[in-house]
Amino acid sequence: MTQIQQAIMVTVRCLLKGSDKEPVMVNLSIFTTRKAAPVADAVNEAGGRAYALSDKHALAQYAATGCLNNTYYASGQKQLEAVQALVAKVDAEFVAKTAVYTRQHSHMKDMPALLLAELASRNGLMLDKVFGRVCDNGKMLRNFVQIVRSGATGRRSFGTRPKRLVQRWLDRRSDAQVLGDSVGNDPSLTDVVRMVHPKPANDGRRALYGYLLGRPHDAAALPACVRAFEDFKAGRTDEVPDVPFQLLTGTPLRESAWRAIAARAGWQMLRMNLNTFLRHGVFDDATLTKALAKKLASPDEVRKARVFPYQLLMAYKQADDAIPKKIRDALHDAMEAALTNVPEVEGQIYVLLDVSGSMHSPATGFRKGATSAVRCIDAAALVAAAFLRKNRDTEVIPFHDKVVPCKIDGHDSVLTNAQRLAKLPSGGTNCAAPLQELNRRKAKGDLVIFVSDNESWIDTRNTYRRGTQVMEEWRAYKGRNPAAKLVCIDIQPGATTQAPDRKDILNVGGFSDDVFSLIAAFARGGLAGEHWVRAIEAVTL
Repeated sequence: MTQIQQAIMVTVRCLLKGSDKEPVMVNLSIFTTRKAAPVADAVNEAGGRAYALSDKHALAQYAATGCLNNTYYASGQKQLEAVQALVAKVDAEFVAKTAVYTRQHSHMKDMPALLLAELASRNGLMLDKVFGRVCDNGKMLRNFVQIVRSGATGRRSFGTRPKRLVQRWLDRRSDAQVLGDSVGNDPSLTDVVRMVHPKPANDGRRALYGYLLGRPHDAAALPACVRAFEDFKAGRTDEVPDVPFQLLTGTPLRESAWRAIAARAGWQMLRMNLNTFLRHGVFDDATLTKALAKKLASPDEVRKARVFPYQLLMAYKQADDAIPKKIRDALHDAMEAALTNVPEVEGQIYVLLDVSGSMHSPATGFRKGATSAVRCIDAAALVAAAFLRKNRDTEVIPFHDKVVPCKIDGHDSVLTNAQRLAKLPSGGTNCAAPLQELNRRKAKGDLVIFVSDNESWIDTRNTYRRGTQVMEEWRAYKGRNPAAKLVCIDIQPGATTQAPDRKDILNVGGFSDDVFSLIAAFARGGLAGEHWVRAIEAVTL
């Protein structure tokens, strides 16, 4: 017998358990059969391997993140065509629910108005059910009107039902609201009134419509808010009327007038005009400054304003150095209030933050003369900083084509950490890189959160793979952490993902704090199936 044969016989004897028929089980920790990653069925905008979202999920993604402007990967026209194609594939009820959800929860403007315009061409009954919930202010009404009259959704005229809905919307607004709604153009509220010919219910409303249209009217019958405004403009009174300040700035205003405007300002107006108020001496009044700081920091005011957390980050970044410390501190407090939905999760959390080149593009796309200063990386960094603030065991792992070393302190404020993360260097996109790092470390943890635009492409070089490299790495991570869940937050419009929805994977899009609520429900096991789609379908019409 040769040495090789002897070695084989020794091995066989070791595998037998007291008989020649009953072998010992192999080490299951090494030889457990693992289900292969699902085969990728799509190509993303960057040319990388990906998974297609369902029609409903893709519509929700576009509606919650789409801006109808040119983004890094898709033009505004391409977004419009994608949404219209998806609307044609799903039922009208889901379109209506998506419009409501993305307006009330994701706080979007253009996309919900577009979905309303699509319903106007496809299903008047559903349009009727959700019109008032989506057109919840004058800006939203004007968005809807402009989209319809553009002809982009198949009609240029209103038709009976949309015209009646706009008339009813106007009838339900107070005189002061109608005057406030008159701020803005393309179209203006005057254009809307001229198009739908609302029937005034009383002499005051008749005079108001005549005033807006520049037609003869009974000045004595004008509502009190309009008469106060006209008296102030004409110099008949020094009392500043309670109207949107945009109506007042056509003529020079005294410092006292600016202080009166600031004292009455709504939360969003206050946030957006801190530097303007500084220039006009508003903060020279210590008592008023204290009151304004209290309003900015108020959790109730923050919730009512439906603010995007990143809008507070931008307000803080753009505030003049001379802005009083009380106001700056109030912005920090407001950020804490805006992030109350961030879940507290037991155990280790990993937030995988995409800092690649595409993430440095404007979050709401490029538009001549109106490109947002807010970048995708700003919104993403804020999510990471928020989780770190609420869950001190969180580790933030920035990445582009590789992991980017970065140390941040959970004791620092959300605003401070978000700015630090947003300044990291960029590169290509490999969403698998941070998971590879966790697997290299043999890391433990039950919640992993990607914040990205999901446009991974570097893993396509590995042509032997059937699925995405993200799913390959997730499979390995789950082998060590069977209860682990993966959340993929996408902050750009698109129809693909690197990890398809299943029991342990949630895909969700958007910049609002409602994303945190969905993550909290998912972490608790309160969502199932196509998690985000189910949340939208739960909307009551």
